Amino acid sequence: MELTAEAMRKPLEAFIAKAAGARQVRITALARLGGGAVQENWRITAELDGRSEALVMRASSATEGVAESLTRADEFALISAAHAAGVTVPEPLWLCAERSVIGRPFHLMRYVLGIAAGHRLVKDPGVNDGLVERLGQELARIHSIHPPRPDLAFLRTPDPTPVQDAVARARAWLDHHRAPHPALEWALRWLERHEPPCPGLALVHHDFRTGNYLVDQGRLTAILDWEFAEWGDPNEDIGWFCARCWRFGAIEREAGGIGSREAFYRGYERGGGHQIDRDAIAFWEVMAHARWAYIALQQGERHLSGADRSLELALTARIVPELELETLLLIGKIEKGCR
Repeated sequence: MELTAEAMRKPLEAFIAKAAGARQVRITALARLGGGAVQENWRITAELDGRSEALVMRASSATEGVAESLTRADEFALISAAHAAGVTVPEPLWLCAERSVIGRPFHLMRYVLGIAAGHRLVKDPGVNDGLVERLGQELARIHSIHPPRPDLAFLRTPDPTPVQDAVARARAWLDHHRAPHPALEWALRWLERHEPPCPGLALVHHDFRTGNYLVDQGRLTAILDWEFAEWGDPNEDIGWFCARCWRFGAIEREAGGIGSREAFYRGYERGGGHQIDRDAIAFWEVMAHARWAYIALQQGERHLSGADRSLELALTARIVPELELETLLLIGKIEKGCR
């Protein structure tokens, strides 16, 4: 069922009134935000007993989406835990885990100013190594959350190791895919045979990259999109952030397309993160490209199957050959001793 502003307005007003303990709620603006290939994000302007509030609603997609993503209830619990740990996230407000209100589960959080679009951030002259260092510190704060956590019991624990678990999941999905991908299969085998030591399990955002944080006038305002988080190797987040595929064309700026790798590493270590192992990060950059290729195939399958017809999903699948090539090139550099 497609979400529309007209159909959601009254049910959301009633839900917010009950959740906030307000006598009267009137939604004055309701519009879908850009981005969110897996879930839907809506901006809401509402008057609660005459007080104006800017909110964001994050709703599950019409289909099941990507298999690895968290439910909205789990995502809400995770953001709440991150917020309590001092991570810069939008303030989580209310959760609706049922479908009875708008037909899908959703949660509401405080609206935060900022730009997330990667293609804009990499061209912003106000974005520099200062922001990159801050992002490193922020990631170290995320990685300060360790298992076991009863409030985060829903998070996956890798079995038997983060690398072996990631390879097994990708391989299991590829085995049932409609087309063979020998380059990707070969890369998975290489990853399986070259696993570096894990510094210890921690909360891994699993999609920490340019495009998933907000920046307002050069200042970090929020870390977004926690739906893939799990317990894992913290080096995975570092490799994902530095991967070439997430630099949005600004290839020379190796930290997210916005600054230097050195500034990012410096911020991470100063923020309390473990000492950077450059060989391990190189390995996880290979994994980043292989994993993104596998997710891109999943996104394309949502379109091809007819479950969620979308030009964005169809175009995402077209980047797979480029990702496979980059994976092989990175492996070649590692084998030759280049970093």
